[in-house]
Amino acid sequence: MFSRIGIIGAGAMGRGIAQLFASAGQQVWLYDARPETIDQALQFNRELLERSVAKGRLGADELPAILERMQPAHQLAELSGCDLLIEAIVENLEAKQSLFVELEGLVAADAVLATNTSSLSVTRIASACARPERVAGYHFFNPVTLMKLVEVVRGERTAPSVIERLVQLAEHAGHFPAITPDTPGFLVNHAGRAYGTEAQRILSEGIATPEQIDRILRDGPGFRMGPFELFDLTGLDISHAVMESVHDQFYYDPRYTPSYLAAQRVAAGLLGRKTGQGFYRYEDGQQIRTPEPRFEPVSIDRPFWLDSIEPDLRSSIRSILQQAGAILEEGVEPSDQAICLITPLGEDASSCIERLALPGARTVALDLFSDLEKRRVLMRQPALDPALEAQARQALGADGVPVEVINDSPGFVSQRIVASIVNLGCEIAQKGIASPETLDRAVMVALGYPRGPLGFAAHYNPARILTILEGMQRCYGHEPRYRPSPWLRRRVQLGLPLTAPDQAR
Repeated sequence: MFSRIGIIGAGAMGRGIAQLFASAGQQVWLYDARPETIDQALQFNRELLERSVAKGRLGADELPAILERMQPAHQLAELSGCDLLIEAIVENLEAKQSLFVELEGLVAADAVLATNTSSLSVTRIASACARPERVAGYHFFNPVTLMKLVEVVRGERTAPSVIERLVQLAEHAGHFPAITPDTPGFLVNHAGRAYGTEAQRILSEGIATPEQIDRILRDGPGFRMGPFELFDLTGLDISHAVMESVHDQFYYDPRYTPSYLAAQRVAAGLLGRKTGQGFYRYEDGQQIRTPEPRFEPVSIDRPFWLDSIEPDLRSSIRSILQQAGAILEEGVEPSDQAICLITPLGEDASSCIERLALPGARTVALDLFSDLEKRRVLMRQPALDPALEAQARQALGADGVPVEVINDSPGFVSQRIVASIVNLGCEIAQKGIASPETLDRAVMVALGYPRGPLGFAAHYNPARILTILEGMQRCYGHEPRYRPSPWLRRRVQLGLPLTAPDQAR
């Protein structure tokens, strides 16, 4: 166990790491090139801990000892007696390499050097050192004390004993250590690429608005924030830079291709909450919410027909339609008056209509990835009669549940984004970047997803996820962006859960 920890960089991350380990019983020294930043960080931590005492989260008798364990270091040389040094300075490779070379000359031969980098290669940082085997990544998430996860990153030459000691320290402090190799984005920033990147692709194709996409993903798969709300909160300049970095480091793999729309908005200064305008408008840091669109009621004079024979789904749709005074036909084929409801999986409405030989003017698609009790998603296509679209929207929303109508897309919104998240998670497992269990836990803790990538697959059925991806590939001319991961395909073929490991590594 490390007993004397030096932290270089007293910004938000550095001060959070200091508080975490001081609270766990370690002696911590905090250094910054700007002395006033050290004082501000220690005062910030004191006030935060005092509020914890006031709220009953921390015993008043514990506070003095924690504060005593956080000490300022006014010179780097004061960290010479530390057995662990954690760097949390600016994200610049040359600056970090220069610092690590200087630190090597200060500390004992068995001291460990860790970097809190979120995006730079640990191996490249360590390459400047005489002993790269003692260098590792130790990437925390902000706020450090609340986000109980740390990525423990193995550089190409990091000694196993260094990883073991860092894991032990993280567990002692109450954080989950996600061990990962030194790959672009490590684990969390890699796994998080599918959510926002695919949402931007959907927006760029004119399938749905940012507001629609956010509402659908909150009420369907159950995300706490939609991707465009998240972009505004984080700052689009930061999010887009990460997307470009991961895309570049994976040598332009189409899975990670960001959208030109994001680059344009960054250039325009539409960065989100911090600039007052992003995908939403803000006043005093608060989002200006616009009400959902309201539609004029219309009369329903057509019956409905559903392509699915699944009894529970038919019963649910029949019950919804009855509240609107509409009926669901029971025939194998629709009558010549029926509005046809189709339920494509990974297929756009136009392709489904052609395959089933249905009348385009009377056919609208319904998303089965929606939670029908919270929000229903209909998908129009170019041949749909607007008057019949209005009847479908009226009938499916007569019980007060909101109805979204989007343009034609292979996989609606939820199917596309969930399948992309699962597929990327499978690639991470296939590459050995993390175990399935570590992957899901890290994503849920750090990204706040309601499920991990493989948990989403289990919820929606891995075979359906594979079908969605294959359908998206067909629709986009076998675009490699949507190629199914071998990890996913093999386990579906063998009837195994996606958490099933390869037998040997």
